[in-house]
Amino acid sequence: MLSLPRLTPETLQFVLLSFEGPDEYATAGGLGVRMKELALELARQGFRTHLLFVGDPDLPGREDVRENLTLHRWCQWLSAHHRGGVYEAEEAKLTEWNTTLPGFVVDEIVRPAAERGVLTAVLAEEWHTAHSTCMLSDQLWSAGLRDRSVILWNANNVMGFDRIDWARLGYCSQITTVSRYMKHVMWGRGVNPLVIANGIPAERIVRPSDEAIQRLRTAIGRQELLFKIGRWSPDKRWNMAVDALALERQMGREATLVIRGGVEPHALEVLHNAYARGLSIVDLRLPRDIDGALAAFAEAPGADIYNVQTFMSDELVALLYGSADAVLANSGHEPFGLVGLEVMAAGGLAFVGSTGEDYAVPYLNSVVLDSDDPTEICIALQYLRDHPDVAERMRREATATATSFSWATIIEDTLLGKLQYVAVRQDVHGGAVNGEARALAPTGALSPPGQAAAAYGGKAAGRIAVAPMPPATQSKRREP
Repeated sequence: MLSLPRLTPETLQFVLLSFEGPDEYATAGGLGVRMKELALELARQGFRTHLLFVGDPDLPGREDVRENLTLHRWCQWLSAHHRGGVYEAEEAKLTEWNTTLPGFVVDEIVRPAAERGVLTAVLAEEWHTAHSTCMLSDQLWSAGLRDRSVILWNANNVMGFDRIDWARLGYCSQITTVSRYMKHVMWGRGVNPLVIANGIPAERIVRPSDEAIQRLRTAIGRQELLFKIGRWSPDKRWNMAVDALALERQMGREATLVIRGGVEPHALEVLHNAYARGLSIVDLRLPRDIDGALAAFAEAPGADIYNVQTFMSDELVALLYGSADAVLANSGHEPFGLVGLEVMAAGGLAFVGSTGEDYAVPYLNSVVLDSDDPTEICIALQYLRDHPDVAERMRREATATATSFSWATIIEDTLLGKLQYVAVRQDVHGGAVNGEARALAPTGALSPPGQAAAAYGGKAAGRIAVAPMPPATQSKRREP
């Protein structure tokens, strides 16, 4: 009979591995938000959780931020010399990560837990952690701890896919992703990942008050408010948003667009396009508090586009989500679409693309755009003006959708079930261990490291020079 491990806060701890994390220094996009919020919810549910990421060099290397949650800031000595954010000196940080992190996880996190009879679930994120995931599996096997660890590696995007040794990664871990769209994309890489959707914190599923919305709309001072936030990437279809605003202005609409991008050079192309379309742009540096931000909007000269160039708090972003006539999360390639779900949590009107947003239902909880034609946005805006009852219904349904995608629901209904499945596949067992290293195999049963490397194409995943690796066959999960 199939024996399923009990996965409860008493029998399981989590280790989250990601370049991005909760520090402002370590947040460059949705990945940092995902890791922060997933870690908080796991801890809230009682699971001992460790989050390892490339953190702020001026904060503690290890910090217990709340009960059950410990942050481990990696590569701080490098970050101290490269203060432009998590991805500055990226290759040097990646080498440091691959060289030092796996051994720490084995000795300082997994081994003590195993000696207490507690299993460890390792959730690694994105291409930066692919090579270290394989190394971690190898070192756990060498330490006699591989059968006390469930290892998952997750793809949130296709970036860095050409730097991953997929055969080896699938050999050492269970590959997962965040949407059916990404699952289909990854079939082209010869892998068939499990799908575990993104989530949002339940406490963020709150629509701003009518008073707060009115204060923001008054401060901005235009009849129609659009909002867009994300990296400056062509995938995000920034020019489509700008062109839609230009069309709205040509039709006489008193519309303005608030934007918040990243640091990518595509910003220059987008802003040049806006100027070419005759749109006025005002750069804004907003205070972090809501009152200060609203005062800055009110004091700024009128503009077609307000280009926010400072960090925006979750509270301010949520207020913009809930207040806007449309939040343009109109990406052409979106593995999941976390922004769209966050908009729904604030009772906002999300205009999403038609790729990884599995939660989006056209004109029930969102507007789903099928093209890169800005006219499609304008037509949808006009429809919602003509049918305010539909817009209000969409806001209500959006809130209900967000509730079904809360992190609490995702963890309880999806993640733990998938972990049980993977634990069986990887032959993971409970119970305390004495910490003695496992004999790897009978003499001659494993090929020499050189032959193992040749089997994986003669190079390490991520193309990073690291110490010689144990034979990859050591970390193969044992099939049931």
